[in-house]
Amino acid sequence: MDTNTIRMYGTTWCGDCKRAKKFLGEHRVRYTFVDVDADAEGLRIVEEVNQGKHIIPTIFFPDGSALVEPSNAELAERLGLQTRPRNPFYDLVLVGGGPAALTAALYAAREGIETLVVERSSLGGQAGVTERLDNYPGFPEGISGAEFAERLVQQCRRFGVELLTATEVTGVGVLPEEDEHRFVRTSVGRGGDTVCAWSVLLAPGSTYRRLGLPGEDDFIGAGIHFCATCDGPFYRDQDVLVVGGGNSAAEEGLFLTRFARQVTLIVRGDQLSASKVVADKVLSHRRMAVRFGTAVAGYAGDARLRAVRLRETATGREETVEVPAVFVFIGLRPNTGFLAVSVDLDPSGFILTDPMLQTSVPGIFACGDARLGSTKQLVSAAGEGATAALMIRHYLQTKKVVPDAAARGASIAAG
Repeated sequence: MDTNTIRMYGTTWCGDCKRAKKFLGEHRVRYTFVDVDADAEGLRIVEEVNQGKHIIPTIFFPDGSALVEPSNAELAERLGLQTRPRNPFYDLVLVGGGPAALTAALYAAREGIETLVVERSSLGGQAGVTERLDNYPGFPEGISGAEFAERLVQQCRRFGVELLTATEVTGVGVLPEEDEHRFVRTSVGRGGDTVCAWSVLLAPGSTYRRLGLPGEDDFIGAGIHFCATCDGPFYRDQDVLVVGGGNSAAEEGLFLTRFARQVTLIVRGDQLSASKVVADKVLSHRRMAVRFGTAVAGYAGDARLRAVRLRETATGREETVEVPAVFVFIGLRPNTGFLAVSVDLDPSGFILTDPMLQTSVPGIFACGDARLGSTKQLVSAAGEGATAALMIRHYLQTKKVVPDAAARGASIAAG
């Protein structure tokens, strides 16, 4: 499908429009956005399609069809994405579709383990929406996050992994009537789908933390953002702020210089905590500045963010800076809300595992950013995924679900 001609009609303040934009951005689908508040012809088109009503977003596709106020599942179906499993039972179900999960999936599938991946957003995780990856081994010139994610997806499909996207997992556990079987419940389908498996791997990843200031929710998507790749192009030739001093803040800030006139990092401490290579790039970039010892104290605006109140941490002195956008990168929180009554978590919500990467429930494993003790690095996530797959293979061998190494060798010798 020629996604270049997808057109979304909406407004900057519409919550469903923000959600649809985020969904298309995460799935790397190109589209044109028309703000009907500023485009009379766009408003007329929306009214014509909706019998005079102002219903947004209204999204047109290349074949002339339209979706009005669609859910993520409806968008996924229209884009030809698979959202429901083909089978009721698998050897392994993976919750999450980032590098850790996809690496585990391809390792498992190569062992002949029937594997299903369930991802609530787009395959590739945070790596897939990162502009460029420069620290993954084997890519001396770097590689775009989108290309890296697509290569992982293609590799998984080559080995027969079944991949679901835009599918929210609502529960994981053990079937009470069958102690050997684990289940994963999703929100897709009437009343949700439940798929069963011999084993489950939890790799739900994490999401960016918020500052938690008054009014923050009102401006999310309308001036406050957590994805430079998704929203940076909307601020071409404007000044923006980036909150945070780590690798994510620094790297996303560098990416924003492709669009913004000036990018200023707001850092509470007296130095950047990013790696030296990245920090040096920031400090030497002619269109980047860093304000150390500074915190965001508040927001101001109407339907959109218009200004940010900054406070010096040492003196308490405040000033108001007029900017249209703030990009926040202050850490991650694990996406484990659906696990509250399933497996043991630490007080912050990270999944507890043993040295074999198994959780408190036998047959349910975990890896990646949501696991307590993970390094939150891409290469480590891939390594954990591979390790988890090998641990799961051993577990399945003890359950006689897949043949052990000796049995495979005897079968090959005989055949």
